[in-house]
Amino acid sequence: MAGHEFFDPADRKRPLADPTAAEPLAAEETRQSCDPAFKHGVVVGFDGSTSSERALAYAIGMAHRSGSGLIIVHVANRLPTTVWAGCEPPVFVDVPDHRTEVLGLELACAEYLAEVPWILVERGGDICHELEEVGREYEADAIVVGSTHGLVGRIFGSVAGRLAKRARRPVIVIP
Repeated sequence: MAGHEFFDPADRKRPLADPTAAEPLAAEETRQSCDPAFKHGVVVGFDGSTSSERALAYAIGMAHRSGSGLIIVHVANRLPTTVWAGCEPPVFVDVPDHRTEVLGLELACAEYLAEVPWILVERGGDICHELEEVGREYEADAIVVGSTHGLVGRIFGSVAGRLAKRARRPVIVIP
């Protein structure tokens, strides 16, 4: 079974929880239910880079050994409008990211993915937050990411490091 799934960013908007509500989670809008075949699967962050390809290879093996599904997550570009409008609060604008479509086509043609059921999920926003959110939605057993190399990772902190600090499930970092 192979395929991919794209979520419309408009479907992902939720109202903020009311701090005065008796149940803080009651104010949260219910999200689309995920495919039960992918519950307790393996989430992997993928952007087509060499380190994400290594992470994908490890995640495929992990999903195959555990007999679970693979949830491949590509976090699309979102740019703050403060760059253009000079606004005070951080407001984000969705920018079409055709890279997800290209990645989806590449993955659909990949023979190495024939071993496991998989889906491609597109999200927009902070990579760490979105990977953890997808992991929560699918009740993933683990999140696999590639390590970040270079100056940007040293200055702002790597995705793997930030994710390992905040995640509520095991994070596996592939060098």
